[in-house]
Amino acid sequence: MSRRLLILTAGFGEGHNAAARALAQAWDEREGEGAAVVADPFAEAHPASNAILRRAYLGAINRLPWAWRGLYGWMDRSRLLPGLLGRLPGDTRVVHRLLELHRPLAVVSTFPGHNFTLRRLARGAVQVPPRFTVVTDSISLNSLWWTGGSAAWFVPNEDSAALLRQAGVPGARIDVTGFPVPPIFARLGDSLAPPELAAGGRPRILVMIHSGRRGAEGTARLLLQETGWDLTFAVGRDEGLRRRLSALAADRPGVTVLGWTREIPRLLLTHHVVVSKAGGATTQEALAAGCPMIVSQIVPGQEEGNYELLRRHGIGALATDPAAVVAALREAFARDGMGWAQWRAGAAGLRRPLAAAEILDRVETRVCGELASVRGGK
Repeated sequence: MSRRLLILTAGFGEGHNAAARALAQAWDEREGEGAAVVADPFAEAHPASNAILRRAYLGAINRLPWAWRGLYGWMDRSRLLPGLLGRLPGDTRVVHRLLELHRPLAVVSTFPGHNFTLRRLARGAVQVPPRFTVVTDSISLNSLWWTGGSAAWFVPNEDSAALLRQAGVPGARIDVTGFPVPPIFARLGDSLAPPELAAGGRPRILVMIHSGRRGAEGTARLLLQETGWDLTFAVGRDEGLRRRLSALAADRPGVTVLGWTREIPRLLLTHHVVVSKAGGATTQEALAAGCPMIVSQIVPGQEEGNYELLRRHGIGALATDPAAVVAALREAFARDGMGWAQWRAGAAGLRRPLAAAEILDRVETRVCGELASVRGGK
């Protein structure tokens, strides 16, 4: 039997790709380098139009959130879209080729659109192995996550599992595993921690700036006035913003300004709070690190559920302007960090740093069960 695992993703939201990478890393550590194959069929089949659509998506969520809200709602309700997703010839061709080339043990999708293509192939003459879905959003789930079908759904939390059950997905096919994060969260989670506030440690704040940069410099200016806090700014690939923030912080000790970095897991594990938009990957990696979150931006639709998850469990706060960010942090760190300690305790209940390995264990168990069922029926 092939020990290859085919993982399908898409570039519309970093959560899909982050989950795919974490699963691939965990599978490669288990089976050997290259055993996991990560593919984005949309990008392979239509590179030019996919790039345009990705830019349009980023533009909509950051500059026209009302338009994205409407489109997201239409996708959730549409009876036309599921049929269209299963009939895109380029995507069908790419997925079929990947199945023929790699003969995988199973297919895992971190983006729901691929399930419609896989279902159409399975209904034809193509042999499709068991297919599984890793849900990368929380609570405010689009119906596309379940209408494409799946052997099982792996969800990040019980709150999301309840919504799937309410939508009619059989409970036996829903596994609450957590969101797959890189193995480093489990390896370093017991050895790294932020300074103890009650013992006089200085608060450490990580500010992650994504594609939505609204208010980024204003927030930085106010944070830099709080001289009792250590600050780390991670600005990604925006070199201009990195230079401007570095200039602002030139005379302020205890400040680090980073561009693109691979150190986000370590930073989340060693900082008290992260300030960021409520993206799927960012929210779930913060939870895996036990790092409470100040949500500075919410993309309508999928990210509303990410913030709702934090709100329900008393983790962090919503602060969509610079003054509100600073006020929320001051309140958290007051009285030797009593507010922060409550946030941290809420996050502890949602920490699942071994989610990727758990998902892969359950994939193997379910695949073996299906094979035994088929053999027993012969």
